[in-house]
Amino acid sequence: MSALQFGERVLLIDAKDRRYLVLLQVNQQFHTHSGTIDHNNLAGRHEGDVIENSVGKTYLVVRPTLSDVVLKMPRGAQVIYPKDLGAILIQADIRPGLRVLEAGVGSGALSMTLLRAGAQITGYEIREDFAGRAKNNVAAMLGPNQPYEVLIRDVTEGIDGEFDRIILDMPEPWRVVEHAAKALVPGGTFLAYLPTINQTQQLRQALDDHAFGLSETVEILRRTWHIDGRSVRPDHRMVGHTGFLTSARRITHRSSEFASVVSDDAED
Repeated sequence: MSALQFGERVLLIDAKDRRYLVLLQVNQQFHTHSGTIDHNNLAGRHEGDVIENSVGKTYLVVRPTLSDVVLKMPRGAQVIYPKDLGAILIQADIRPGLRVLEAGVGSGALSMTLLRAGAQITGYEIREDFAGRAKNNVAAMLGPNQPYEVLIRDVTEGIDGEFDRIILDMPEPWRVVEHAAKALVPGGTFLAYLPTINQTQQLRQALDDHAFGLSETVEILRRTWHIDGRSVRPDHRMVGHTGFLTSARRITHRSSEFASVVSDDAED
């Protein structure tokens, strides 16, 4: 692996597992309440090195993962947690070359995840500040030349073009379902991330009322474990509820004979 260079982000981790995301810049310093580290002393080092700050406190330095960046990057809107981002890739069956419409883009966490999986992203965002922050975060993580376009548009007013996937992180995705039914290719996937079950129920009703089937709603819970020698137990804290993921496929035929296969409520 190449040495760390100015212009890239690094992750500094102290002995208490506190993590700091730092953009390396010439002649700059990283400051904490217990000393400083010169960026010039980080450039040229390699991942896994341990560096001392001005008062002798040590830090492990590594390149950040996508998960690290999502949790530590500048943001305005609440980001989708990494545990849900991974599930979105599978539930929406994201793969290289797919045309994906994303709305709203927020801070760009989902955009980064989809782009790294090889998708081509068109983003609709109603807030210019969120759109700008998302584009900056994506460029900082993945580089400037990405198949990524963000338009200042309200997705509830319509969708231009044809897409393989439509992924929404917004309060009222049911207002997009009718437009999505026209913009998605047959068999394409619609997916929405929502914080409450009441919103999810309203979305599911809208999907049932339009050209969608194979609907599914899931919730991802993440629990880590404490393992220290013979002391093995679940950690006292876990990342529990963050949101519901609801997906559905655009279908071209709805009739009573297929009622048992167009909903996840059907008996196995």
